[in-house]
Amino acid sequence: MSRTLPPRDRVDEAFDALPRRLFLPARERAHAHEDRPIVIGHGQTSSQPSTVATMLRLLDVHRGAKVLDVGAGSGWTTALLAHLVGPTGTVLGVELEPELASWGEANLAATDQPWASIEPVPPGVLGAPQAAPFDRVLVSAEAREVPAELVGQLTGDGRMVAPVAGGLSVVQRGPDRVTVTRFEGYQFVPLR
Repeated sequence: MSRTLPPRDRVDEAFDALPRRLFLPARERAHAHEDRPIVIGHGQTSSQPSTVATMLRLLDVHRGAKVLDVGAGSGWTTALLAHLVGPTGTVLGVELEPELASWGEANLAATDQPWASIEPVPPGVLGAPQAAPFDRVLVSAEAREVPAELVGQLTGDGRMVAPVAGGLSVVQRGPDRVTVTRFEGYQFVPLR
């Protein structure tokens, strides 16, 4: 009896086009295939691939979207998002650690997706309020509660996926209200 594999989706295609190993420190590249977080320096990690895939599917990124990637780190998620939005979209990655932002931007530049960039943000700034609103916001660090500042940076029908208090929260902003759906059992480095 033959089994049919599930159809591949756009997230699978992005993973194939942008292997995680290209966004890891050289000493960690041999571990890129492992489904676990990998330390990239400055107290940050490259999240485990299965979690990144889940977050991207929950984010439901469409071609041409304007996306914010909070906690861009090595640039991997920014590059994946850039692949999903395509050249008619834009992706802005922001990173609090200047050295990581510089390294992540160099990694991203090597993917030849000029519609995406990574910028350092000063302490005390969450997201990119100067560039808002965004259709989608991906957060790769854990908050204690849904970050209202980032909800405010969404368009009127925008969506955010963020780790919150040990789970993943999917925030959907509508014209009259904001709804939050929660998925338990996820851990991330703290949002600062």
